[in-house]
Amino acid sequence: MTFPPSAAPLADVRRILAIFAHPDDVDFGCAGTVAAWTDAGIDVAYLLVTLGDAGGCGDTPRPDLVQLREEEQRAAAAAVGVRQVDMLTGYADGTLAPTPRLRRDLTAAIRRFRPDRVLTSSPLRRWEHIAGPGHPDHQAVGEAATCAVYPDARNPSAFPDLLAAGLEPWVVREVWYAGGPSPDHAVDVTESYERKVEAMRAHRSQTAHLDVPAFVRDQLGAIGADAGLPPGRLAEAFTVLRTE
Repeated sequence: MTFPPSAAPLADVRRILAIFAHPDDVDFGCAGTVAAWTDAGIDVAYLLVTLGDAGGCGDTPRPDLVQLREEEQRAAAAAVGVRQVDMLTGYADGTLAPTPRLRRDLTAAIRRFRPDRVLTSSPLRRWEHIAGPGHPDHQAVGEAATCAVYPDARNPSAFPDLLAAGLEPWVVREVWYAGGPSPDHAVDVTESYERKVEAMRAHRSQTAHLDVPAFVRDQLGAIGADAGLPPGRLAEAFTVLRTE
């Protein structure tokens, strides 16, 4: 299964909510694009479903790991101009599913922030690259976020307790998916390369073993070449869907 061809991105976006499973997910796939958005004056916020407590970090005790990964994510967000980082509690890293409870929590976040665009992980698996983007938590969050965008966030009958709490229905007009099969909308992020590197380095518990500048340049250079950009240009790639 693949996505349909991407829609032309909306030109009047002012608020974007990025919904991902773990600290560092948004930075590995999207930090260059996020930096370009914030540079353009767009208000971007992050919502992470888990605290990253199952991340591989050597002998770091789990309670210390949760605090460390939150600190790392906030530093990474600051590197690309994002000021708001929210992290849900009660969802264990590695065990996510698109449950009604998760859909409700994502619906609440969408109604609270009222974004024009949601950026999230693909609910579709890339079979040619099962590691990384293929983590089951990523697909679970992508599916739950998609359900929260439609129908939940716009439906006044969905989760009536949210309406009773003053969270009015909201229509997200566009969804950008990262990490999915055959992404066909490339964003030239050459000018924000250094800030993506800074964001990636902030996740030192996850990236200390990498030559981050070389890793980022190789990855984004390959995406740029696949997208037909001039030699030396760097890109991140997405699938863009309209919801209306």
